[in-house]
Amino acid sequence: MSVTPDELVVLVDDAGQPIGQSLKSDVHGIQTPLHLAFSVHVFDDLDRVLLTRRALSKRTWPGVWSNTCCGHPAPGEPVTDALRRRLTFELGLEVGDLRCVLPDFAYTATDASGILENEICPVFEARLLHPGSSLTANPEEVMDWKWVQWDDLTRAVRVAPFAFSPWAVSQIRQLDQRRPEQQ
Repeated sequence: MSVTPDELVVLVDDAGQPIGQSLKSDVHGIQTPLHLAFSVHVFDDLDRVLLTRRALSKRTWPGVWSNTCCGHPAPGEPVTDALRRRLTFELGLEVGDLRCVLPDFAYTATDASGILENEICPVFEARLLHPGSSLTANPEEVMDWKWVQWDDLTRAVRVAPFAFSPWAVSQIRQLDQRRPEQQ
Protein backbone atom coordinates (compact mmCIF):
# COMPACT_ATOMS: atom_id res chain seq x y z
CA MET A 1 0.00 0.00 0.00
CA SER A 2 1.36 3.40 -0.94
CA VAL A 3 0.79 6.51 1.12
CA THR A 4 0.71 9.69 -0.92
CA PRO A 5 1.33 13.26 0.23
CA ASP A 6 -2.37 13.85 -0.43
CA GLU A 7 -3.61 11.68 2.42
CA LEU A 8 -6.13 13.39 4.70
CA VAL A 9 -5.29 14.39 8.27
CA VAL A 10 -7.65 15.32 11.10
CA LEU A 11 -7.67 18.95 12.24
CA VAL A 12 -8.38 19.35 15.96
CA ASP A 13 -9.11 22.07 18.49
CA ASP A 14 -6.98 22.71 21.58
CA ALA A 15 -8.89 19.98 23.44
CA GLY A 16 -8.06 17.45 20.71
CA GLN A 17 -11.59 17.31 19.32
CA PRO A 18 -11.90 16.92 15.52
CA ILE A 19 -12.97 20.12 13.77
CA GLY A 20 -12.22 19.23 10.15
CA GLN A 21 -9.80 17.62 7.79
CA SER A 22 -7.21 18.72 5.30
CA LEU A 23 -4.74 17.27 2.85
CA LYS A 24 -1.46 16.38 4.52
CA SER A 25 0.37 18.28 1.78
CA ASP A 26 -1.60 21.45 2.69
CA VAL A 27 -1.30 21.08 6.47
CA HIS A 28 2.48 21.05 6.93
CA GLY A 29 3.77 24.53 6.16
CA ILE A 30 4.84 27.73 7.84
CA GLN A 31 1.40 28.13 9.46
CA THR A 32 0.46 24.56 10.29
CA PRO A 33 -2.96 24.12 11.93
CA LEU A 34 -3.22 21.89 14.98
CA HIS A 35 -3.83 18.31 13.85
CA LEU A 36 -3.86 14.74 15.14
CA ALA A 37 -0.82 12.49 14.92
CA PHE A 38 0.72 9.58 16.86
CA SER A 39 4.14 8.24 17.80
CA VAL A 40 5.19 4.73 18.78
CA HIS A 41 8.28 3.27 20.42
CA VAL A 42 8.63 -0.46 19.66
CA PHE A 43 10.57 -2.76 22.01
CA ASP A 44 11.96 -6.21 21.28
CA ASP A 45 12.23 -9.28 23.52
CA LEU A 46 15.59 -7.98 24.85
CA ASP A 47 13.87 -4.73 25.95
CA ARG A 48 15.70 -2.69 23.32
CA VAL A 49 13.86 0.12 21.57
CA LEU A 50 13.89 0.51 17.78
CA LEU A 51 15.15 3.88 16.55
CA THR A 52 14.74 4.94 12.95
CA ARG A 53 16.58 7.54 10.95
CA ARG A 54 14.29 9.58 8.74
CA ALA A 55 14.92 9.34 5.00
CA LEU A 56 16.69 12.28 3.39
CA SER A 57 13.65 12.74 1.16
CA LYS A 58 11.38 13.52 4.16
CA ARG A 59 9.93 17.03 4.06
CA THR A 60 10.70 17.74 7.72
CA TRP A 61 13.72 16.71 9.76
CA PRO A 62 15.33 14.64 6.99
CA GLY A 63 18.19 12.41 8.13
CA VAL A 64 17.60 12.74 11.88
CA TRP A 65 17.06 9.86 14.29
CA SER A 66 13.59 9.49 15.78
CA ASN A 67 11.23 7.14 17.55
CA THR A 68 10.25 3.92 15.80
CA CYS A 69 7.37 5.35 13.78
CA CYS A 70 4.98 8.27 13.66
CA GLY A 71 2.14 9.35 11.44
CA HIS A 72 -1.41 10.63 11.16
CA PRO A 73 -4.71 8.77 11.45
CA ALA A 74 -7.12 9.34 8.58
CA PRO A 75 -10.53 10.85 9.36
CA GLY A 76 -12.56 8.21 11.22
CA GLU A 77 -9.59 5.84 11.56
CA PRO A 78 -8.80 4.69 15.10
CA VAL A 79 -5.30 5.81 16.13
CA THR A 80 -4.24 2.23 16.90
CA ASP A 81 -5.29 1.13 13.39
CA ALA A 82 -3.31 4.01 11.86
CA LEU A 83 -0.31 3.12 13.99
CA ARG A 84 -0.38 -0.51 12.84
CA ARG A 85 -0.85 0.61 9.21
CA ARG A 86 2.22 2.89 9.39
CA LEU A 87 4.41 0.29 11.13
CA THR A 88 3.64 -2.16 8.34
CA PHE A 89 4.17 0.45 5.61
CA GLU A 90 7.40 1.94 7.01
CA LEU A 91 9.05 -1.11 8.58
CA GLY A 92 7.11 -4.26 7.73
CA LEU A 93 6.47 -4.86 11.45
CA GLU A 94 3.55 -6.22 13.43
CA VAL A 95 3.21 -5.38 17.12
CA GLY A 96 1.35 -6.56 20.19
CA ASP A 97 1.04 -5.27 23.74
CA LEU A 98 0.19 -1.84 22.38
CA ARG A 99 -0.47 0.77 25.06
CA CYS A 100 -0.80 4.53 25.14
CA VAL A 101 1.83 5.90 27.55
CA LEU A 102 1.58 9.66 26.93
CA PRO A 103 -2.04 10.28 25.92
CA ASP A 104 -1.82 14.08 26.16
CA PHE A 105 1.50 14.62 24.39
CA ALA A 106 1.47 17.67 22.11
CA TYR A 107 4.24 19.73 20.58
CA THR A 108 5.17 22.45 18.16
CA ALA A 109 8.54 22.66 16.45
CA THR A 110 9.91 24.45 13.41
CA ASP A 111 12.22 22.65 11.01
CA ALA A 112 15.25 24.41 9.50
CA SER A 113 13.21 24.77 6.29
CA GLY A 114 10.60 26.82 8.17
CA ILE A 115 7.94 24.12 8.24
CA LEU A 116 6.02 24.09 11.52
CA GLU A 117 4.89 20.88 13.20
CA ASN A 118 1.83 21.49 15.38
CA GLU A 119 0.41 18.23 16.65
CA ILE A 120 -1.58 16.56 19.36
CA CYS A 121 0.32 13.31 19.29
CA PRO A 122 -0.52 10.48 21.71
CA VAL A 123 2.55 8.32 22.32
CA PHE A 124 2.43 4.53 22.38
CA GLU A 125 4.77 1.73 23.35
CA ALA A 126 4.50 -1.70 21.76
CA ARG A 127 6.27 -5.05 21.61
CA LEU A 128 7.22 -6.93 18.48
CA LEU A 129 4.53 -9.50 17.77
CA HIS A 130 7.08 -11.88 16.27
CA PRO A 131 10.44 -11.43 18.07
CA GLY A 132 13.34 -12.07 15.74
CA SER A 133 11.28 -11.23 12.66
CA SER A 134 13.11 -9.33 9.97
CA LEU A 135 12.54 -5.65 9.47
CA THR A 136 11.92 -4.28 5.98
CA ALA A 137 12.50 -0.52 5.97
CA ASN A 138 10.70 1.51 3.31
CA PRO A 139 13.51 3.69 1.86
CA GLU A 140 11.08 6.57 1.23
CA GLU A 141 10.51 6.75 4.99
CA VAL A 142 13.50 5.22 6.78
CA MET A 143 17.18 5.41 5.76
CA ASP A 144 18.58 3.54 8.75
CA TRP A 145 17.49 1.82 11.95
CA LYS A 146 19.03 0.48 15.15
CA TRP A 147 17.91 -1.47 18.22
CA VAL A 148 19.30 0.25 21.34
CA GLN A 149 19.13 -0.11 25.10
CA TRP A 150 16.92 2.51 26.76
CA ASP A 151 19.75 3.86 28.92
CA ASP A 152 21.96 4.31 25.86
CA LEU A 153 19.16 6.18 24.11
CA THR A 154 18.53 8.56 27.01
CA ARG A 155 22.27 9.25 27.28
CA ALA A 156 22.46 10.05 23.54
CA VAL A 157 19.46 12.38 23.77
CA ARG A 158 21.10 14.21 26.70
CA VAL A 159 24.44 14.75 24.96
CA ALA A 160 23.30 15.19 21.33
CA PRO A 161 19.64 16.24 21.17
CA PHE A 162 20.26 17.89 17.78
CA ALA A 163 20.70 14.44 16.22
CA PHE A 164 17.08 13.51 17.04
CA SER A 165 13.66 14.79 16.02
CA PRO A 166 12.36 17.34 18.53
CA TRP A 167 9.27 15.26 19.29
CA ALA A 168 11.42 12.20 20.03
CA VAL A 169 13.65 14.20 22.39
CA SER A 170 10.64 15.44 24.36
CA GLN A 171 8.94 12.03 24.38
CA ILE A 172 12.07 10.19 25.50
CA ARG A 173 12.65 12.64 28.33
CA GLN A 174 9.05 12.30 29.52
CA LEU A 175 9.04 8.52 29.17
CA ASP A 176 12.34 8.23 31.01
CA GLN A 177 10.88 10.12 33.97
CA ARG A 178 7.99 7.63 34.08
CA ARG A 179 9.98 4.41 33.53
CA PRO A 180 10.86 3.66 37.19
CA GLU A 181 7.16 3.64 38.06
CA GLN A 182 6.39 1.27 35.15
CA GLN A 183 8.92 -1.38 36.17
